[in-house]
Amino acid sequence: MKTIAIICGGDSAEHDVSMRSAAGIESFLDAALYKIYKVEIHAGEWSALLPDGTRSTVDRNDFSFADGKVTVHPDFAYITIHGAPGENGILQGYFDLIGMPYSTCSVLVEAMTYDKFVLNNYLRAFGVSVADSLLIKQGKSHEVSDQDIVERIGLPCFVKPASGGSSFGTTKVKTIEALRPAIDVALKEGEDVMVEAFMKGTEVTCGCYKTKEKSVVLPVTEVVPQNEFFDYDAKYNGQVSEITPARISEKLTQRIQTLTATLYDILGCHGIIRIDYIITEGEKINLLEINTTPGMTATSFIPQQVAAAGLKMSDVLRDIIEDTLSA
Repeated sequence: MKTIAIICGGDSAEHDVSMRSAAGIESFLDAALYKIYKVEIHAGEWSALLPDGTRSTVDRNDFSFADGKVTVHPDFAYITIHGAPGENGILQGYFDLIGMPYSTCSVLVEAMTYDKFVLNNYLRAFGVSVADSLLIKQGKSHEVSDQDIVERIGLPCFVKPASGGSSFGTTKVKTIEALRPAIDVALKEGEDVMVEAFMKGTEVTCGCYKTKEKSVVLPVTEVVPQNEFFDYDAKYNGQVSEITPARISEKLTQRIQTLTATLYDILGCHGIIRIDYIITEGEKINLLEINTTPGMTATSFIPQQVAAAGLKMSDVLRDIIEDTLSA
């Protein structure tokens, strides 16, 4: 029986979300096939959560830990840390060094998708439509005036940390007076700030994973937030309507699914990802964000889409694990 370590926690504001995703993955995995442990990384401590409720310190030389008198050497790491260090390539680099197979994209892909500004400008070269944006580096915010930002990007606009997720530190700015406070808020969550043009339209999201044998593109979900935008409360506190399949034409659905599969290949992704879009006038598909460690609670988008596709989460996770282990 293979041993799976679900890697969760992290040091970002998304720590608690990650812990909920880990519980979701644990519930989805087939306990008849795998021995499952959760490993929390937080505040410099790496510890395995044992069945008796105690913790065991992880040996970072080989990612082993003790469960009673037995030394456990996991066969596979399922990474579900949202934010650093699991979504920016750092943890992937560590697992590459010790030869541990893992569930996500490579170091390069993780680092690139984690930085929204870098990702948008990279994919723009492939003809992908993204919002106009500018980057403000930490310690350099005084070098660009509020008027310059408004003239370049326009109002309303979004001010957000260039890296990270879950909408922490993100503000929809409607007036020039609100711009500087929004930048200050974003700088508390990350080193760089991205100011992004507002796009009016329908927000949708689509999941995808591929193995050596198959390509699975999931149904599209329509996202209808009750708030100004799809913020933290909308994502995790139920202040949103999530409609799967989305209330869009079959032709547009197919275009979104085709683009999702294409972006997966352009980047060389691995494991399951979720791509967020906004559909503007004329059914134009605009990229918002690529999530390489998407939420995996029972009510998250991916489990919803898997169910709508008539699939089982246990089968999807087994596909990803076994495909990686057979590489």
